[in-house]
Amino acid sequence: MKAQIMDGKKIAASIRTKIKNQITKITKKGMRPPALSTILLGNDAASHIYIKNKILACEEVGIQSHSFLLPKNTTQKKLLKLIHELNHRSDIDGILVQLPLPSSIQSQCIIESIDPKKDVDGFHPYNLGRLAQFHPLFRPCTPYGVMELLQALPIDLPGKHAVVIGDSNIVGKPMMLELLMKRCTVTLCHRATKNLKNIVKEADILVSAIGKRGIIQSAWISKNTVVIDVGINRIKNKVYGDIDFQNAQKRASWITPVPGGVGPMTVAMLLKNTLVAFQKKYTRG
Repeated sequence: MKAQIMDGKKIAASIRTKIKNQITKITKKGMRPPALSTILLGNDAASHIYIKNKILACEEVGIQSHSFLLPKNTTQKKLLKLIHELNHRSDIDGILVQLPLPSSIQSQCIIESIDPKKDVDGFHPYNLGRLAQFHPLFRPCTPYGVMELLQALPIDLPGKHAVVIGDSNIVGKPMMLELLMKRCTVTLCHRATKNLKNIVKEADILVSAIGKRGIIQSAWISKNTVVIDVGINRIKNKVYGDIDFQNAQKRASWITPVPGGVGPMTVAMLLKNTLVAFQKKYTRG
């Protein structure tokens, strides 16, 4: 029996509709809509597509977007100055710096320069620390989106063995924390992990976020495993995940496609974080 497909597009559309309805209520009260600033350095084609999709999603739900397109040779000092200005602008609720950044710029320094109250990507150490304490403010968008997908399934998460492949600060580590927060037993795998095959076979939930096609063989996936493929691999103008979808679908109980699975959820959770940033600002007075 083939695995059922988790339709990230459908669930993300539902989330966007709810956000749009909330923003409509806000503007009907005479308040300005939430506002997101995006910053992109250079001409990387994939990054431009990501930013374009985020701007279009903002327009759909009624979030104002302020886009800053900077040349690749922009200095770190100039980028920090722009972020400092945005941090202090009362009409900006969220700040997103599109990663990866040019090698001449220290990404962690840039991430830490963003006001945690405007860190709608959820990458600032303050927000990751809150997530680690199970009191999140802004949750990293991709793991947040994965959790929304999982919670839409007819399964109980507490006690499930979740295996996360990849230990990046953007997906792997916060994914582990999200799953722990739902009382899963989590195994986080990385480059030094041994016996990956045996670990994958024990997974009730498998999240692959390594960005390397074919690293996980479909034969390793046990029957009834929930498979979440976060990986993005571009080969000859086509996008693939980390896992062979066709063969994995024959073994898993639920599976996300690539594209159309996790990607739309990531954007939806960015919009949700931006709305929350706006709401928190006015709650604080």
